[in-house]
Formats: sequence, C-alpha cells, structure tokens
Amino acid sequence: MQSIQQNDTIRNIAIIAHVDHGKTTLVDAMFQRSGVFRAGQEVEERVMDRLDLERERGITIEAKNCSIEWKDLRINIIDTPGHADFGGEVERALSMVDGAVLLVDAAEGPLPQTRFVLSKALKAGLSLIVVINKIDRQDARPLEVLDEVYDLLIDLDAGDHQLEFPILYAVGRDGVIKRSPDGEDEKLDLLLDTIVDHIPSPSVDMVGPFRMLVSDLGYDDYLGRLAVGKVYGGSVQANEALACIGPDGKAKPLRVTRLQSYRGLVLSDVTEAKAGEIIVLAGIEDVHIGDTVCSKDNPLPLKRITVDEPTVSMRFSVNNGPFSGKEGKIVQGTKIFERLEKETLTNVSMRVSRGDDRDSFIVQGRGEFQMVILIETMRREGFEFCVGRPHVIFHQENGKKMEPIEHLFIDCADPFTGVVTEKLSRRKGRMLNITSHENGRVRIEFSVPSRALIGYRDEFLTDTKGTGILNSYLSGYEEYRGDFTGRFTGSLVADREGTSVPYALFNLEARGTLFVVPKDPVYEGMIVGEHNRENDLNVNPTKTKKLSNMRASGKDDAVILTPVLPMTLERAVQFIREDELIEVTPKSIRLRKKELSAARRKIEDKRGQS
Repeated sequence: MQSIQQNDTIRNIAIIAHVDHGKTTLVDAMFQRSGVFRAGQEVEERVMDRLDLERERGITIEAKNCSIEWKDLRINIIDTPGHADFGGEVERALSMVDGAVLLVDAAEGPLPQTRFVLSKALKAGLSLIVVINKIDRQDARPLEVLDEVYDLLIDLDAGDHQLEFPILYAVGRDGVIKRSPDGEDEKLDLLLDTIVDHIPSPSVDMVGPFRMLVSDLGYDDYLGRLAVGKVYGGSVQANEALACIGPDGKAKPLRVTRLQSYRGLVLSDVTEAKAGEIIVLAGIEDVHIGDTVCSKDNPLPLKRITVDEPTVSMRFSVNNGPFSGKEGKIVQGTKIFERLEKETLTNVSMRVSRGDDRDSFIVQGRGEFQMVILIETMRREGFEFCVGRPHVIFHQENGKKMEPIEHLFIDCADPFTGVVTEKLSRRKGRMLNITSHENGRVRIEFSVPSRALIGYRDEFLTDTKGTGILNSYLSGYEEYRGDFTGRFTGSLVADREGTSVPYALFNLEARGTLFVVPKDPVYEGMIVGEHNRENDLNVNPTKTKKLSNMRASGKDDAVILTPVLPMTLERAVQFIREDELIEVTPKSIRLRKKELSAARRKIEDKRGQS
C-alpha cells in the first residue's frame, strides 16, 4: 500500500512560454541570483541553449534540466521549447514537474504556442505562476495581456484552483521582478520565494519500493546511455540491482553503474536519491522514454508518457546523384537509418520506418520545422542524403478522409489583409475572426489545413514585406477540404553536367529567379532556378559565349548578375514539388528532380497525360 507524502526539500518546475518570450534569459537571471555563477564570472547569454542550432536561431529545441539551491531547498528547473513542432519535448518535461512558470510577453500577449504549452500544463494538473515579461518594451500593455491570459485559461477549461495564481511582472534580461507594472523594482528573490511558497513539493511514496519514470534519454561517451526521470517512490543507491519495465509490461533486470543528479548546470555523482528528486541513471542500455525503472523485488509500472500523434512525414533517401560522396563522409543507407532510429530514442514525437525500397526511409514528426532541425543536425554530423517534400498524415474515420487542421493567427499591417485573406482562401482556409488594433495592425484568425502552410511562410513574408507574424497550433482533424495548387511557378532545370558561367546565367535571368552563382557545379536534372511560368524549362547554365574575330567597343564587357539569395533548408523544403528532391550535404543544399534524365521525364509526362 502506497504512503503518499510531500518531499518538502524539493520543488520541480518547468518554464513554459511561446517562442522568444524570454524563458532561457529568465533562467540565466535565476542562475545569477541563486549563486550558480560566482560574482564576476563571465557567462554566455542563454547558457541553457547548448546546441549550436539553438544559439544560431535563438530558440530552444530540447528541454533541458538544471537546478538551483534557494533557502535550503533545491529547485529543479526544466527549460522547455516554445515551438509546437517540439511539443514532444514539452510533454515529457511536464511529466517530471509539479508546477510551471508561464511567461508571457507584455506586448505580444498569449500566442498560439502559449496556448499549446499551457493546455499541456493544465491537463497535467500543474500549479501556475504567471510572469508578464518584457514590461520595459515601448509597446508593452501588461494589464491587457493579463486579461488575455485569464481569457485563455477560461477557454482551456482551467479549474478554479488553477485560476488562482500569483502574478508577477518582469524584465527578465535585467533580473528585475515587480509585484505590479508600476511597482518598485525587486530582485529575483521575489520570484524564487514565490516558487517555494506556491509550487507544491512533490507528492510521492517516500517509504515504498523504488520507482522512476524515464522522461528523457542522453548519452555519454564514457558512461553510455543515460536515463533521466523523476523518482515517484522509495529511494535508490548506486550499483543497486533494479528492473526496467518496457511497453510490453515485462520487467528486465539491470544494474545501475552510476547515479547522478543536477547541481546547477552540471551532473554530480550521488550515493543515494529519494522520492521527488530528478535523477540520471547511467549504464542502462536497453531503455526507452516512458519506461519505468523500479525495484527488482517489487516491479510496479508507472503510467507511460503519451504524446500527440505525428502530423507530417518526409522521405529520406540515399543520394543517387552524380555528386554523391564528394562532400559528405556518411552516405550509406544503413548508416542513415541507424542515425534516424537513434533520433527516435530521444525524441518521443518522431517515428521512423523503412520506405518501399532499401535506400529510402519515412520519418514522421510534428511539423516541417522539426524536420528541418533534424536534417540540419545530420548534415553537420557529416551525413549526405536526399529528402522529399513534406506530406501531412491523413486519417480514415468512418470511411472518410480526415486531415489535420491548424488554428492560424496572422498579425499584419492593415493594407496587407486583402492579399493574405485571398491567398489563404485559395488554400482552403476559412476566416474565424478579425480584430483591428489602434497601431494600424490587424490580427486575423483562420482555420486552415496543415498542408496549406507547407510552402506558404516565405510567400507570407513577401506579401507582408517582412512585417507579418504567423503562428499556428494543431486544432484537430476534419474531413478533407479538397485539392489546391500550392506553387504557380515551374523550375529551371539544368540539362547537362558542368560548371555554371556568368554569360549563361545572365541570359537565364529573364526566365526566372536563379539559385546558382558562377562557378557552381551543376548536373543534368539539377534545379538551378525558379521559372516565372508554370511549366519546367530545361536550360544550359554552362553555355559560353561564342568567339568571333569581330570586335566592338563594349561587346566583351563583364556581365553584371543579380545577387542570388543563398538557399536555406527552410526555403528548399517550402519550394520543392512532388517530383523534386533536396540534396543535402555538409557543404551544399541543392535542389533536383527525382528523375534526373530529361528524356525520361519527358516520357513520364506523356504517360501521365495519356
């Protein structure tokens, strides 16, 4: 029989918010205040964003653990991603905590991912502390934003106890906290004291058998696989004989080689861990997220972590182009598949399966952005491969084709509402609401198919001259809304292998927008630009100027080419059509046709028309 008690020496919290509302910066300030960093120590900004991609893009991709000591208590903090594509990270992070600090921008207010992460926290029954951040912004409107937070909580069916939460106002970058927008500046002591007083200590079985839910996995070159999770019952010691209960419900014996817990940003060895703590077990090879590590003599499973189903799939395949192996170290299909399978071990929202041939693999995930991050990570590791266009995952329900639907929020200047509405209507979007603000901007809400947003984001930024903001979250599944045309332009396709030259590119500029620059290597079937008409056009980017004996003033002047915007993964994923692929290498991102031979493409086109 379980004996539920409070472990009053610990508080486990998550920091949740929309992208770029200041979560990681606030954690930096908490580190400074609690003494994790010594006085005068030079520390990088956003110290929790340890991945190169996180620092470059200014976002959190992986949920990360750390801890601080405050007034004889340990506060375990999990910094979670704000982007919905990394929702699996949020869900597993929330399985380890008892409360959450909800951070909301004082100007932007609650946005789609605020809604997403908050709904997960409410379902988990977590206690909340609301912090209105960035109140020093010129366009800050903290009291209106607080009303919007209450409206959102009511809309998400929050319970009465969840509507009673402390409210603080902050400038997280400066480590300033206030009790009211116009109140006196106080140090972060106020936030830390509020966490201690308001967030409940973990309710756990202090005297029962040891049980821990695996919520995260890591890897150490010396220690091997690392299992991270919260202890829900009993205690454990290093080198103790334990068991692991997997999805099949069977208990497998195991022995822990090392027991660790977080002290600030680093892992420290401990001899014993008690219920309520977040710990790291080393030496467990065959373990997955959601498993229960428990006492060998009394194996009792905990409820497994469940995450939302994937909504998008992409095909990964071996690069079979003429440049295969020239820029990447790892090109074999078996190595690519092993790397993708390894990703699923630490990413609960991603799934991998083999395609219809030996050299292709289907990866399912939450969104195209999550896929882009995986592709970029792999190319930096030396992989070379091809990927196809993202596809949404359809469901069958009562014989009907069902598709994922997004609740889309558009924030743009009033003059752009016409073009935005027209484009989304073409993509089967339906307007739900429109609100005008005093600053001349408009917020529009749409219900659109998820497939409508693939390839639309760049177009949206062009239509709004870079000033529009687009956010969405998955609202559910509806009956298929019908077909629509995503791209109204064709491709300029190289018809031979060689090196591009300025003379040829200059003459192709009238045909569309180029993707290559002089001296770029090209091959037959490679896409060198976007055609300004609907059809594809085979072109020769290697064509040189014919020599003649006739000379005239200015005839041989160097041509001046229009600057080419470097191809990014996001642009490439949004641009390609069904019959096109992205060739990804550590050095290059190229676009190409699935079928490289122009003659064979012509035959296939004729077959399709007949």
